[in-house]
Amino acid sequence: MSKDFFERLRARAVQIDVEEHLRARVERGDKLRVKLGLDPTAPDLHVGHLVVLDTLRMFQDEGHTVVVIIGDYTALIGDPSGRSVTRPMLSEDEIARNAETYFKQLDLVLDREQIEVRHNSEWLASMTAADILRLMAKATLQQVLQREDFADRMKEGTPISAHEILYPFNQAYDSVAVKADVEIGGTDQLFNLLFGREIQKAYGLEPQDIAVFPLIEGTDGVQKMSKSL
Repeated sequence: MSKDFFERLRARAVQIDVEEHLRARVERGDKLRVKLGLDPTAPDLHVGHLVVLDTLRMFQDEGHTVVVIIGDYTALIGDPSGRSVTRPMLSEDEIARNAETYFKQLDLVLDREQIEVRHNSEWLASMTAADILRLMAKATLQQVLQREDFADRMKEGTPISAHEILYPFNQAYDSVAVKADVEIGGTDQLFNLLFGREIQKAYGLEPQDIAVFPLIEGTDGVQKMSKSL
């Protein structure tokens, strides 16, 4: 293990939770499962992902297992993070087409031989209504509605669709399914990543440590640069 690995990680990240816990795991040489979720809502990954992908490569180079989750199921709902309006729902065919190029693009940064790639439809698509109710019983509506984007929309009187409430539960369950030790993402994903910790605890797992990284602004200097502005 590189002695300066954690310091390099810390220098990149805007926030790490829980910092001392993750530092201890890294310094004692624990082999970690490091998760990144990507919803294929557009055909291409964008430059806005580079910091996160390069950080995954850092973990790979230290011998940790990188788990990339293609959110083919969560893309049907659409991530409400940072959204002032509900995302349009995509068809399964659109999502499948969008996902096709992801692997080639991931290969530009990551060692494909060392990536565990999963699709969250593997576990989410087979959930029964009873399974979904049990999952949603692990947290409260107040916890979900406190997220900044929902709070802003409620204040402005902008609708929040019922299906959007399900999104953070599904993304959090991904961390349960793959037993993530660490999850990384952009700062817009902070609520989702912290929520993943709570759902893991509710399922009796050790909660993942999280690290969030700065978003690259779009051409307007305000909105994040991403797959789909």
